[in-house]
Amino acid sequence: MSDVETPEDAPPVRDRGKTVHGEVANAGHRVLAPDDAEVEAYLETALKAPGPDRSPGDRPGGGAPLGTSAGEPATVVVLDFGSQFAQLIARRVRELNVYSELLPHDTPLAELERRNARAIILSGGPMSVYDTDAPKPDPAIWSGRIPVLGICYGAQMMALELGGDVLPVAKREYGPATVTITADDRLFSGIDRDQPVWMSHGDSITRLPQGFHSTAQTDSTPFAGLVDPSRNLYGIQFHPEVVHTPRGRDVLRNFVLGIAGIEPTWTAANFIDSTVAEIRTRVDAHAREVGSDGLVICALSGGVDSAVAAALVHRAVGDRLTCIYVDHGLMRKKESELLRATFELNLGMRLVMVDARDRFLARLAGVIDPEQKRKIIGDEFIRVFEEEATKLGRIDFLTQGTLYPDVIESATSETKAAQKIKTHHNVGGLPADLRFKLIEPLRYLFKDEVRTVGVELGLPEAMVQRQPFPGPGLAIRIIGEVTAERLDTLRDADWIVIDEIKAAGLYRSVWQSFAILTPVRSVGVMGDGRTYANVVAIRAVTSDDGMTADWAKLPYDVLGKISSRIVNEVPGVNRVVYDISSKPPATIEWE
Repeated sequence: MSDVETPEDAPPVRDRGKTVHGEVANAGHRVLAPDDAEVEAYLETALKAPGPDRSPGDRPGGGAPLGTSAGEPATVVVLDFGSQFAQLIARRVRELNVYSELLPHDTPLAELERRNARAIILSGGPMSVYDTDAPKPDPAIWSGRIPVLGICYGAQMMALELGGDVLPVAKREYGPATVTITADDRLFSGIDRDQPVWMSHGDSITRLPQGFHSTAQTDSTPFAGLVDPSRNLYGIQFHPEVVHTPRGRDVLRNFVLGIAGIEPTWTAANFIDSTVAEIRTRVDAHAREVGSDGLVICALSGGVDSAVAAALVHRAVGDRLTCIYVDHGLMRKKESELLRATFELNLGMRLVMVDARDRFLARLAGVIDPEQKRKIIGDEFIRVFEEEATKLGRIDFLTQGTLYPDVIESATSETKAAQKIKTHHNVGGLPADLRFKLIEPLRYLFKDEVRTVGVELGLPEAMVQRQPFPGPGLAIRIIGEVTAERLDTLRDADWIVIDEIKAAGLYRSVWQSFAILTPVRSVGVMGDGRTYANVVAIRAVTSDDGMTADWAKLPYDVLGKISSRIVNEVPGVNRVVYDISSKPPATIEWE
């Protein structure tokens, strides 16, 4: 990867370092660039500085040593064998109000017990269990000390490891199938005998291990479900975590709440209480140890992740927290005002708002390449944040809105090897001489859980439920050079898009909706004269997670109102078009 490019007259970089992709050396030393890790990309402006040690206090209940009873939740551990659905399994368990973590497939049983694991789920995987290099779990998990549920690959691995047979079959099952439950089993309690499910396998269990019996079958496999009740070992060939298995959540509920007997205590209110107590204890203890005031800073973006993280820390340490908001001039209309009203006026936080609009525009002048825009914005953000942080005196802690998917992805070889679609926006490093300890209160939460916590904390709906917004802001929704005039044009057009979609009651059902200022000018007619003005594109997509997306089928009357208002209310625009591309092959953003 190339260095972060800076103008010749830029301040010296010191040891700010180089852009690094796929390296973990400073993955833990991050500052949120002007938005959270909310979209499919982040801005990487990494330093060659060692990442700080993450504190166990950032793990739920982790203020005390792992394995103690000081508030640590009963945990369902999902062992990841490479399934595309592994993260989804953990999310489904969380929806049962039970805490779940995704860990590597070979995590030792002793470590699982140290983490208060009360149940283990083995995910699916892309390999065959009989391959020589097939990933395998710690054999100790078959001991019966902790209930185990194997899904697809996980069920096949359970069968093979315990003496059964798994072979490739002539009739593979991919997609919809019907499972027939053939035996009374706690896993299928309350579920009808014939069930539509989702299959994804080319191998099947052909002989059960000793002690197991079959509980379900399909036309192609007699062992779509298996159990050894004496050892609390369960297996299913189908995927209960996907929406295409309608009663799949009931299967998971039966395993987690029924078989494992875990109480559903993982709630937003409990999370807030325990997290606030842990943060306060940790900051106070450090301050006493080093003789400091225990000051904390947070880079606010206006996005939900940093907002919720800041609100949690503020509840714990009060005025010892200072939030820094870098206004780069690339935000949407009225967003900076909302942030000030929320954090400074409503919540009473110490807020430093830095007007850096001219600095960012000066560095972006003449730049049209989207990757270069991202690098410049990330680098300038680091410069501004560094300058403001040094004005506050000794800072002990940095608060970040890191989410659980960020933690998972940063730890997987698949992510490191994946092709870079665009640079990431929140993995920006700090100078090596600014040494903070990290507070990452959300690093074990999924996005939907963060929103729930935000509502519980009393943050306004406009902030908690806002659609994802890219870190480089409107700079990558302007195709071509970013200028103050073009930003004003796009801001006004984008405001109308959001305003009409909200008025139609569609805002919460659409993943993202926004305007793009294209480099195209077209001929038009306004009044009695011809015009030659800008073309604005409208993008609205539906998605569950931003990884894939489909264009939103907005009603024609809504599109008509948006187009009419933009052309009539935004100077310099005479044509509006609607993007009907899905992701893939397109991306959600245009740049």
